Amino acid sequence: MPKPTPSPSLILATLALAVYFVGAVEFMLAPMLTPLASAFAAKPADIAWLVSAYAVSYAVLAPLIGLLGDRIGRRRLLLPALALFAADALAVAFAPSLSFAIVARVLGGAAGAALTPTAFALIAETVPEERQAGAMGLVLLGLTLGIATGPTFAGLLTDAYDWQAPFIAVACGCIAVLILAARILPPSIARRSRPLKASAARLLDGAILRPNLSKGFWLGATIAGFLISGEVLRSRYGLSTGVIGLSVAAFGLGLAAGNLAVGRLTAWAGRPETVLVFAIGLIFFTQSAFLATESSCVSAIILLALWGFASGLAAPANTAVQTSRAGSDAGFVLASSESINNCALLVLAPVVASWIGRADTVDAAILLGACTLAALGVNLLDQRSLPKILPGETG
Repeated sequence: MPKPTPSPSLILATLALAVYFVGAVEFMLAPMLTPLASAFAAKPADIAWLVSAYAVSYAVLAPLIGLLGDRIGRRRLLLPALALFAADALAVAFAPSLSFAIVARVLGGAAGAALTPTAFALIAETVPEERQAGAMGLVLLGLTLGIATGPTFAGLLTDAYDWQAPFIAVACGCIAVLILAARILPPSIARRSRPLKASAARLLDGAILRPNLSKGFWLGATIAGFLISGEVLRSRYGLSTGVIGLSVAAFGLGLAAGNLAVGRLTAWAGRPETVLVFAIGLIFFTQSAFLATESSCVSAIILLALWGFASGLAAPANTAVQTSRAGSDAGFVLASSESINNCALLVLAPVVASWIGRADTVDAAILLGACTLAALGVNLLDQRSLPKILPGETG
């Protein structure tokens, strides 16, 4: 008797759980820079290389893994990626030195390169185009919850136990989701292979290149800024690691609100490109105000929440634009976009972390603000080109 097909809602929920750990692992370091530095006898700026190692691996491997997913099917990538994420978390938790932990983060980068773009490519295959922004917002809600709860749980578990506890918890969670995904995700669909040159050439199409570059600029700046947000709160207000974890959760709550609002806002605006321009402008304002102005602690947390809300709008809107234009190359295009994001993060994270060590948040605000404005400029150019793009075409 054939196995019943899981409902689309159940598939979306499973994908949301899978990408939850991408957000949790990538962002839970925000309140942990100082405890990790103490554990490895290093400086907080040195701990930023845990993020950079992840970003390098992600950036190098994402296009190849995305291309592989387009050919062998999404399930065959998602399940091993969850196992690899668990292995990465355990390797970092029991690393004998910072150098070993940095090398181990390569595993996490490979897993992230498979998980996130493949999940969104699966949505593009199973959800009608007019509903994709909303569906991607729901799956991004899983990523958002990881961003919101990852720093919180990391801070609380570090205070209650030690810095290893958050990584062990991530490993156990990944294994649990792996068991669920093995039962829920649809079988992989074999596809006709296209030459690598043909798929790669699409990345140079204007309609593909512009949203890819835009996402690299604004998302790289956003992640780099958020990763130092905990240290900004620590240096300005003298908060403990646990309280910092709770405070930066405001960013994640804002992200969740943005993810849930993007479907309706896109329907009202008429197209995700319009939502994206608005969201990037709001990111620039809130991120710059948080980093460059020393307001009250409450005001700083409100700015974090608004910054998160804008990012929660921008991410699914940007992804919906990319998938609708990429067609059958969605996995490869999204993975290549993730490479650009992580290349930006690789450059920005160590720089802004070193500045925070000298309490130089204004310079960080200027650098990250310039990246965000570059993204806004690319999107405004893209808006001007929209009347020239016919349905189903790129250019």
